[in-house]
Order: sequence, then structure tokens, then C-alpha cells
Amino acid sequence: MNAPAIALPTVPAASSRAWSMRFMLFIAGMGGLLYGIDIGIIAGALPYLESTASITWRLSAQQLGFIVAAVLLGSVLSSLFAGALADWIGRKKVMVLSGLLFTLSIPIIALADGYTPLLLGRLLQGISGGLIGVVVPLYLAECLGADNRGRGTAMFQLLLTIGLVVAALIGLYYAREVESVAASLGSDALFTAKDQAWRSIFWSCLLPGLVFTIGSLCLTESPRWLVGRGHIDAAHAALLRSRSGAEAEQELREMQQARQASGGGAGQANAPREPLFSRRYMAPFLLACVILACTQATGINSILAYLVNILNQAGLGGSSANAADVAIKVLNAVMTVVALMLVDRRGRKFLLMLGSGGIFVSLLLAGSLFLSAERGRLDVKPALQQMVQQDRLALSFDAATLAKLGVVASGLPQQLTLSYSYGDFSNVQSRRSDELDAKPIEIRREHAVQADSVIGAFFRRLHLNPFADPGLAASAPLVIEQALVGPVPSQTHGWLVTACIFAFVAFFAVGPGVCVWLALSELMPTRIRSNGMSIALLINQFVSTSIAAAFLPTVGNHGYAAMFFFWAACTVIYFLAAALLLPETKGKTLEQIEAHFARKR
Repeated sequence: MNAPAIALPTVPAASSRAWSMRFMLFIAGMGGLLYGIDIGIIAGALPYLESTASITWRLSAQQLGFIVAAVLLGSVLSSLFAGALADWIGRKKVMVLSGLLFTLSIPIIALADGYTPLLLGRLLQGISGGLIGVVVPLYLAECLGADNRGRGTAMFQLLLTIGLVVAALIGLYYAREVESVAASLGSDALFTAKDQAWRSIFWSCLLPGLVFTIGSLCLTESPRWLVGRGHIDAAHAALLRSRSGAEAEQELREMQQARQASGGGAGQANAPREPLFSRRYMAPFLLACVILACTQATGINSILAYLVNILNQAGLGGSSANAADVAIKVLNAVMTVVALMLVDRRGRKFLLMLGSGGIFVSLLLAGSLFLSAERGRLDVKPALQQMVQQDRLALSFDAATLAKLGVVASGLPQQLTLSYSYGDFSNVQSRRSDELDAKPIEIRREHAVQADSVIGAFFRRLHLNPFADPGLAASAPLVIEQALVGPVPSQTHGWLVTACIFAFVAFFAVGPGVCVWLALSELMPTRIRSNGMSIALLINQFVSTSIAAAFLPTVGNHGYAAMFFFWAACTVIYFLAAALLLPETKGKTLEQIEAHFARKR
């Protein structure tokens, strides 16, 4: 190694190094906070968005599902180029960019006057989240030493869970505001309060975005990125901000040796890069992809995003569901602290096995509870089909309508789950008889059939159209696909489901919640880390987006039990992958982990 390259920088004092480390972890943790807000903020806003936007802008259940899933879709889109962008302009600049995009999304959503700006704002949040999900764990893994990389990267997940708690607290606050309006004022004031509630929920997220953006400007660049660009002096100076002089020299030497071993000369910024899909990289790359995909296949993002709706369906109503939402997300943060203390002691493999095993049991129990509640529902599809007139349906979901549908009066509130279609366009509605501002059920063609899109028209010209055709749906009759009525589950049932989700979140936080980011950043060799992480996170977000987009139609047509059982089946694969394929990486430098896979090959 070139001696002058490691002799020029002055070694900072221990107190200065400690301050630099804390500041780096705080700002990187703020990235986790924004990621958590991305996922969690819609849970509190969705009930009010659904009850106001569906009337004002005639949003269908599918469009609402797209608004929920847009964050995940945006993450998929940004994951396509996040790694390449981080390699091109550096990790620090991508963090700044992601903060700017998140900050810009807030006024677009909060001031929205229709479906398009809502979708655009949520997509921007998703793009920001996708960049954060790649670059912040990448930055932490490349900046932290082997002895504190587990705890340091776990800070990202800890702040992520705190972001979920903050989002839930905001939702609870506005839920109580809306309930107070409902108790004292009329229906018009209640509608206005709900409209203001979901907008204010998003406005409250502006400050964290500004803090992360400004803080990212003050960080140093990743030393491994600097070595890859040939900036040895700058890399050494960056290492000295968090390490002693001897540790910095040793780690810099390992970086240069690993770069030479992988085909790039030490300090050569433009050395030829080995392809991502080279044989030597396939085992760690595929393993990281499996871990990332299985993490989302547990249903974690959909459960957190739809948590208030799930608890309402389980039997908890109003602010009780919002309070449970807050409690679950506080538990998530507490158990993440537990994981932070264990991850560098017990190791990643043990925690992933423990977490995935507990997740499986929790999902299985929750699915069984929903199955017992959904089993006795009455099929009223024929009766509702007879009420259709001129391809429209309008009725009040009250005692008189229940009697017409053949539901025997029991004194218990009832719930109707209705799915219908016009041609290939379908929609789902759910209505409870005890809603505070229950409005008549009204189904019209314009509520379900959406205008043609440029993408749809393009695929139809190729005769490869995967999208519904508005032209055919314009004359298609209204068909009631499924209509089920049953009593709203008891509060006891609701709290039992809540307990299962408590256990699910606790096991997820201890295992996958923390270890997934370590698997993403530790398993990838340095040569492919940024692009490999980008593709693995793309797979992760694709799975999450697909589940979120399919959630409302699936539970509307097949029930919540089917969704929970599907997630449980996916978790079995997760446990086997962790038990049989994942190596233990605690206490090893990134270069040592890379050497392990090279020996296995």
C-alpha cells in the first residue's frame, strides 16, 4: 500500500470519532424513519381516504389498492436503478436525492384533488423508499466495522419501526378527532373532518424528510466507494472518522487486496468490472434474493398497511383498532431493540430461524380465527342480483334490507362483503350496519369501469393485453360475483386476532426485521454489492407490491383466512432457507464473508 496515502490524514480524537459515529447512525436511522413512514402512514389515512375519496372522486377498491401499493411500486421502479445510481454518483448523493423526493411528495399528496396526484405523490414516496432501502444499508455496511456492523445496521430497522409508531400515533390522534366530530356535529361536518384528517396525516410527515435531507448533506462518502473510484486518501480519511489509525490502515489494506483479487487494480477507478451474474457471485446473490423475497412473502408490509382494516374486520372498531395499531407498532420498536442487542451475540442465522418459526405459528393461528368467523356467513348473491335494475344497484344496509336478504334478526351488527363486475372490471365493497356515517350502497358502471389507458391501448394493439377493456365493459351487465353477510365478530375475537398479530410482529422484529438488511448488505461481494442489492430489493418490493395490490380483491372474494394461510405457507420456505442455506456472518468483515463464498465455490 502506498505509505503517503495513509500518513497524510490526522487521526481524530476518540471523542470526535464517537460523535461522528453517532451522527452517521442518527442520519442513516432517519432514512429508516422515512421508510417506516412510507409503509405505515397509509394505515391511519386509508379509512378516511376511502370514505371521502370514494364519494368525491368515485375511487374504486382497485384504485384505493393502487394508492396503497403505489409506495411499493415506486420502490420497485427505483430499485431498478438505485445500485447503478449509487455507483455512479456515490452513496451520499443518492441519500440526499431520496430525501428530496420524499419531501416533495408530501404537498403533492396533501393538496391532491383527484386520483392522479394521489397516485403520483405515493409513487414519489415509493421511489424515495426504494432508494433509501438500497443505499442506507449499503452505506452503513460499507462504513461500519465488523464488530458493530450488526448493531449499526439494526439502527436502520429500529428507526424504521419508530417511523411506524409515529405514523400510528398520528393516525390515532386524528381518529379521535374524527370521533369527537361524529359525536357532536352532523354528517356534513363529519365528512369534512375525515377529508381534513387524511390530508393532515400526510402533512405531519414533512419535517422528518427535511431533517434527513439536510443531515445527509453533512455525511462523508462511503470509504469502499471511494476506494473503488481510486480516491485512497479520501477513503482513509473517511475511515479515520470512526476508527483508530491502526484499524483504518488494516481495513483499507483489506479493501485494496479484495479489489485486486476481484479483478480491479488497487486504486484503479476505471478497472473492468466483472458481470453481476458471474459464477463466483451467484450463490450469495441468489441467497440474498431468496431471503429478501421471503421476508415480504410473510405479508409484513400488507399487514402493517391494512392493519386498521384487518382489526376492524376482526371485530375491533373505531379508535380501538387505531389504539391496537399504535400498540403493535410500539411492540415492533421494542422488539427491534431486543434484536439490536442480540444480533451481534447470537448471530443472524439463529435470529432468522427463531423469527420465521414464530411468524409461521402466529399466521396460522390468525388464519384459523378468521376462518371460524367467516365460515358461517350467509350467501345473499341471488337476492342481490335480483335487486339489480338497469345494471345498477342501490340499497341501504339496514334492518329492512337485511330482512329482504333473508338475514334473521339477531341484534348483532352485520357486515356485507360484496364483489361485482362489469365485464373484466371488478370491484369489492364492504359495509357494516353499525357504521357511524353509513351511506347507501350504490353501484354504477362508472364506479367500476375505468377510462382506457395508454398502456392498455398499446397492449391491445399487440393482441397481448393483460388489462381489462373499457370498450367491452361499456355494455357488459352488472354481475354480482359474490355477496356474503355475517355478524361482525365480537371484541373478544378482535383482541385474539390482535394478540396473534402482536406475536407475528414481535417475531418479525427479532428475526427478519433486523437480519434482512444485514443479509442484503453482508452477503453481496463488494464488486456487485450495489447492483446486487438493487436487484434483490427489487424482488423484495415486487413481492410486496403484488401482495398489497391483490390484498383487497383477495380478502373480498376469498376472505382474510385465505390471505393469512398463504403467508404462513410462504414462511415455511423462509425457515428452510435460513436453516439450510444461510451462513453465519457475525464478527466477520465484508471481505471475509466474500472469501467464505469463494471457498464454497
